[in-house]
Amino acid sequence: MEHIKTLTAYLDYLGLPRPEHPMFSVFNSKGDGYLPCPRESSPPITNDCYTISFKKYISGNLNYGRTKYDFTNGALFFIAPRLVLQWDNSVVFEQKGFSINFHEDFLKGTALAHQIKKYGFFSYSINEALHLSPKEEILLETIVDNIEIEYQNNQDAFSKDIIISQLDTLLKYANRFYERQFINRKELGNDLLNAFNQQLTAYLESNQLQEHGIPSIEQLAAKLSVSQRYLSDTLKKETGKTTTEHLQLQLINEAKNRLLQPHKTIAEIAYELGFEYPPYFSRLFKKKEGISPTEYREKYKLN
Repeated sequence: MEHIKTLTAYLDYLGLPRPEHPMFSVFNSKGDGYLPCPRESSPPITNDCYTISFKKYISGNLNYGRTKYDFTNGALFFIAPRLVLQWDNSVVFEQKGFSINFHEDFLKGTALAHQIKKYGFFSYSINEALHLSPKEEILLETIVDNIEIEYQNNQDAFSKDIIISQLDTLLKYANRFYERQFINRKELGNDLLNAFNQQLTAYLESNQLQEHGIPSIEQLAAKLSVSQRYLSDTLKKETGKTTTEHLQLQLINEAKNRLLQPHKTIAEIAYELGFEYPPYFSRLFKKKEGISPTEYREKYKLN
């Protein structure tokens, strides 16, 4: 897999104009202008750059996997360094919007260098993009206009600080708008929670735990065709619990059933549930239930 190290090479790959600054670029379609369209297909690549891209297609839907997504109202999506990029057979239309791309080193020595890693939406998939309302579009476009003015001006000692300040503001608004989207998509969140629980239950009932171990969150997310971070954020908004907590809850519930089978030792039950080390299972059980597996068995054993 090819790894692209420079911003210029990354922009060439995306089909965007070469940058005015070696580590930062903004391209903004205005009036009758359009964003360049990427090639119809692309082999997988990784790179060292961040992308913040807003795309508003003139007509039609974007096919992503087996699902159609309506992007005519505009969608904002984010790409972090070293995520694998690839697309094939996408239906691409002429598009308006903006594309901000910058090398991760552009943020070095700034507070944003640390803060940007806390924004989970940089790990979301394209189908988990932020869909903006018309008012939100206008607000973000104003910020991008300010960034572009500074980008096109002659660079001076203040340019970078001003651009980073505007970037920081844009990301704070994006975070707010994602919170709104999670609330508005509550029904979809419930569906995702139910699907997650069904996948996990099916895995437990198929007796794969002992052979294959406890499934990773990444595996479960892939089964649901969502990114790991989006799954975690959605379940957290819906239930207040992380995906790991949901996984542990189901394991503990299954453990309770098996602990009431007196012919099995604690260690045997731990191995059956996919734990490599029985002491870890015992510690987790006590953490969640307040008593050890042995104490639980004694307290609830069948007479």
